[in-house]
Amino acid sequence: VQLQASGGGLVESGDSLRLSCAASGATSEYYAIAWFRQAPGKEREGVSCINLSDGATYYEDSVKGRFTISRDNDNHTVYLQMNSLRPEDTAVYYCATAIYTNLMSEPIPFGSWGQGTLVTVSS
Repeated sequence: VQLQASGGGLVESGDSLRLSCAASGATSEYYAIAWFRQAPGKEREGVSCINLSDGATYYEDSVKGRFTISRDNDNHTVYLQMNSLRPEDTAVYYCATAIYTNLMSEPIPFGSWGQGTLVTVSS
């Protein structure tokens, strides 16, 4: 599976962005798509995830109520709508194939990664 992430940019605090993760290749062989982010000097963290079969979703606590993940199975694309952006959301965002069910506390990346898209939020 090949993943192509896009949609990052420079915005001001309170603005919105929508990230896209387009999948190609053996798209029937993965179960979930997750978004991770890594800020300078910090470890990578899981932001959100969606199970492509049952639609179960995961959100990291700091983005709950602000970010929404959705899927377009026909076009093999997952979106991350990010509203009310904060400077602390600044990071490179990556999408990845993952394992996730609503019985898990967080998604586990498994398989492919996209190339990353930079989100910069100015105060």
